[in-house]
Amino acid sequence: MENALEIRDLMKTYPGSFELKGISFDIPRGTAVGLVGENGAGKSTTISLISGMTKADGGSVRVLGEDITSPGFTDVKNRIGTVLDEACLPFGLKAGQLGKVCSMIYTDWDGEAYRNNLRRFDLPSEKPFKDLSRGMKMKLSLAVALSHGAELLILDEATGGLDPMARDELIGELKDFIFDGKRSILLSSHIVSDIEKLCDRIVFIHRGRLMFDRSKEELLREGNGSNLEEIVLDMVRRENR
Repeated sequence: MENALEIRDLMKTYPGSFELKGISFDIPRGTAVGLVGENGAGKSTTISLISGMTKADGGSVRVLGEDITSPGFTDVKNRIGTVLDEACLPFGLKAGQLGKVCSMIYTDWDGEAYRNNLRRFDLPSEKPFKDLSRGMKMKLSLAVALSHGAELLILDEATGGLDPMARDELIGELKDFIFDGKRSILLSSHIVSDIEKLCDRIVFIHRGRLMFDRSKEELLREGNGSNLEEIVLDMVRRENR
């Protein structure tokens, strides 16, 4: 199966504070992979390196068949939808205005899909981004990510600012996104129950090291009736001893 994302021996050191130690994993097309670990484990660092926002000290990342350091990655960026923990959109823009800006940025921008996403997420088109709640900011970022033909969604704590009902609705949208078997998701979240509902595989990072990359079904089968959150918490406790 072709991979949407391939990470090999990814390394990043922040002297005196943190080191990402040779992380490797894949995301096959048509699948959702959950990236889990306690705060400070390296999840956001990994996503920053994948997105090209931070330069790695070593290793490689290929997204949709293109190395992120190659000139061709510029075109690939249009096929990636990114939603970060802190939504990075212009504070003064209203949702309606943002759609016009995005139409000039993304070659495959779908204005009708964007307007539908605003309605689906119950987002006001005339309210400035700075006046939105954290949950609404995350929804707006997702509305953008789902409106330009993305083949890979990279989501960093995208469900964190939402209430349980809104989180379930979002998980439903993400399941629909990968239903055709051609699109993929990397979801980093401290809400392990969301990952359990969506993801096929689980990548567990602890203190900058990859502890495992395994199928969800295998983990649950070995957990003897425990849910995924209990399994992960038990692993963290054992590693912290």
